[in-house]
Amino acid sequence: MTLTTRSVARGVAAASLLALAVSGAWAQTAPRQAPPAPGAPKNFALPAPARLTLPNGMPVTMVPFGLVPKVAIRLVVDAGNAHEAAGEVWLADLAGRMMKEGTASLAGENLARAFADMGGELSVAVGPNATNISTEVLSERAADALRLVAEVARQPRWPEDALARVKSDMARELAIAKTQPQATAMESFAALLYGDHPYGRVFPTEAMLSGYTLDQVRAFHRQRFGGNRARLYIAGVFDRAALETATRDALGSWPAAAGSPDPPRPPARPRGFALIDRPGAPQSTLMMGLRVPDPSDPAWIQLVVTDSLLGGSFGSRITSNIREAKGYTYSPYSTVQPMVGSAYWSEVADVSTAVTGAAIQEIANEIERLGREAPAATELRGIQNNLAGTFVVSNASRAGVIGQLVFVDRYRLGDDYLAKYVERISTVTPEQVRQTARQHLASDAMTLVVVGDTKAVRSQVARWADRK
Repeated sequence: MTLTTRSVARGVAAASLLALAVSGAWAQTAPRQAPPAPGAPKNFALPAPARLTLPNGMPVTMVPFGLVPKVAIRLVVDAGNAHEAAGEVWLADLAGRMMKEGTASLAGENLARAFADMGGELSVAVGPNATNISTEVLSERAADALRLVAEVARQPRWPEDALARVKSDMARELAIAKTQPQATAMESFAALLYGDHPYGRVFPTEAMLSGYTLDQVRAFHRQRFGGNRARLYIAGVFDRAALETATRDALGSWPAAAGSPDPPRPPARPRGFALIDRPGAPQSTLMMGLRVPDPSDPAWIQLVVTDSLLGGSFGSRITSNIREAKGYTYSPYSTVQPMVGSAYWSEVADVSTAVTGAAIQEIANEIERLGREAPAATELRGIQNNLAGTFVVSNASRAGVIGQLVFVDRYRLGDDYLAKYVERISTVTPEQVRQTARQHLASDAMTLVVVGDTKAVRSQVARWADRK
């Protein structure tokens, strides 16, 4: 007798249901087994980088990485927002945007197409301390891409007809940012924390941005971009000899920039307080923090661990308190933000207006508790394992490896920093965490910014305003 497709399907379904029933009954009677204990975190082993110095003094780091035939290239130039004068906020960003508008040999559209033909795209990213010009391309086109990255850095086209469009785009982004409570909080927080130092300036005025000229952009580039302020990083699968030749040809003769040295370390400032009105807002945005040692300080690793336990991970104490236990907020977080010569710790949370004061108090309570009582070893071990795992994941890509190398060089951390990072994270003790919280994260020394409905929250935050 021939079975139909439908009858076969019915038979399979019946057999599956029987199997599920049997397995379910077995699961109810079988003894539960504990999952295996996690293995000890292992240090990260980075392939030995090749290092060379070009005739103009510019350092180059080349790291063989992975098996996929692609190469990441990043040129890091010490030309960031910290190098802007008081009336030049976002001038570095404008220069970065204009650099994507073409080079001496290629107009903007053709420049983008050239990178696309190599299997990648051009990125120009401006930060507090540097401009990063980068791409990821097929290995066979690595030398061509390197030469083009060098041309972007050395010979921007500066097309006059693109300036108005680029400034208009930036003005629109500025207007949007100024409507966001977290951006508003950050602007006030930075000003309170750093004052007139470049780190204290987050946004330009509309008039400042609209008034920038191409001559100002050219001058910023001329003063800040040069072989004496740049470092080149390459990671991936590549022909070392070919890339060394291309690097020497494209960047070895890059003249030094004539601009002034980096700004000095920002002077100390007292804690501050700001209450910024958003009439009728259903939430208050809180930003609470203070300046801490930067990555060049021996306390940095302990700060990273302490931050993760306190508020910097999903299982952290502040998150567990004001999100999970009390429901004051959905996504609070803390971070340690490094910059050259400084760093700051901050906790940020959008909380319901009615519990603004209570949320601030709970954050302070957790900070103070950690300064009084060392965490349990098991709690700390979970945080350390999470940090170790995150670190390994961050090194799983070409761009990630370069990012780590840039960090090490920027803060002069030494060749063994990456190799021993997991070990150093894992050996921080509960008592060191307590001491770090007590010494560097004292709640009564913290600057506080609240963006919310002033009428509804003023009385809730009065005690914090009085402490400034």
